[in-house]
Amino acid sequence: MSHSTKLFGTDGIRGEANRHPMDAPTAYAVGQAVVHLMKGRSGEPKIVIGRDTRLSGPMIQSALEAGVMSMGGCPRSVGVLPTPGIAFLTGSTNADAGVVISASHNPFQDNGIKIFSHQGLKLSDEEEGRMEALIAGGGLADMRCTGEQIGRPEPLEAVEERYVDFLASSFPQGLSMKGMKLVMDTANGATYRVAPQTFSRLGALVEVIHHHPSGMNINERCGSQHTEDLQRRVTESGAVAGLAFDGDGDRLIAVDEKGRRLTGDQILIMLARALKNLDELRNDLLVTTVMSNLGLKAACRKLGISHHASNVGDRNVLEDMQRLGAIIGGEESGHMIFLNHHTTGDGILAAIQLTAVLIREGRPLSELAGWMDVFPQKLLNVKVKSKPDIARIPSIVKAIREAEADLGEEGRVLVRYSGTENVCRVMVEGPTDEATGKHCSMIAEAVQKALG
Repeated sequence: MSHSTKLFGTDGIRGEANRHPMDAPTAYAVGQAVVHLMKGRSGEPKIVIGRDTRLSGPMIQSALEAGVMSMGGCPRSVGVLPTPGIAFLTGSTNADAGVVISASHNPFQDNGIKIFSHQGLKLSDEEEGRMEALIAGGGLADMRCTGEQIGRPEPLEAVEERYVDFLASSFPQGLSMKGMKLVMDTANGATYRVAPQTFSRLGALVEVIHHHPSGMNINERCGSQHTEDLQRRVTESGAVAGLAFDGDGDRLIAVDEKGRRLTGDQILIMLARALKNLDELRNDLLVTTVMSNLGLKAACRKLGISHHASNVGDRNVLEDMQRLGAIIGGEESGHMIFLNHHTTGDGILAAIQLTAVLIREGRPLSELAGWMDVFPQKLLNVKVKSKPDIARIPSIVKAIREAEADLGEEGRVLVRYSGTENVCRVMVEGPTDEATGKHCSMIAEAVQKALG
């Protein structure tokens, strides 16, 4: 492969399916590289492979499996399962690595590859770098096995049941969901079977929408990014809450009984406060990212919770949680990590913990959401041709400084490039919708002129 472009972005490899780098030859090479890097752990490296419901999933899965077997590895394919389910199975079946084929919340045409270590943790930058060098170096072809050394597939039995057992066991003993009416949107994605199964087993009355995947309708006007259908259904059905997952099941966004969408920040505050009330919030600490709303900081101060803001990306959140000894962390977008239960963000797990808080508090979700006031926020995505250092572009720096000077302590500005798309994100928070909108537009215009 002569492509010198970086394969791994902020969350694995991603792109349009059947075009480089999201094509079968790359998937084959990734399968080979994973086995090569894991060779030291055991005789025949066992690699758990799972995917979401995208049309291109089986194609990429077949190529990955072929790559694994060509190096003497043993692929354990589990079919359609949420990303955190694959992380769980990798750890619990003592596999050497786990591979997820998914582009998360992206449209169906895209796909991606994420890799978990044998502990169920996402690979470090250094490990990804080693894989990339192997793939780019072209030496993998000479390392292929022949004869009886070629790997063979090994099916894993009852994978859904194992994952549902694990999820259900995270629900606090002594509480009951019996008779609780919930609406759930599975985004026509990887949670479409296991999420309803888990909540039904715990006794909830579950109504599910967007749970008929066609391979082409994943995330389409549904799921955590598009909650309009869920909001409508919650109010029509009189449910106590709505739960929306994204295509690969590592995010949760909730809707209260009045049909209002809650942010990831609001959910994290509820969960952190509930843990603090139980004396279970280790180091009294909540870790979120710099994208979290200003209201989250204010709520933490009010509730006596320490707050740490990490860089964007659930991997950064996890690293800071481990370093600082936190058990709960997450992103405004709905990624939530509970280190006392799991190694990675898990939407269904987060939904179970949120439901437990609702039951314990005995008050409606809209009331609990009031523990945090959300500051008006405006986010604009500006398409860019290149991604030079923003600090070196005088016109953009000037627009940012003017906004910051005007907002003072009452607001903040964040301008950063997307890790997965050619987009610059401009986010402004402030005291009023008018002020945030005005400054956001001005900065976005400066970005558009300089880089669009």
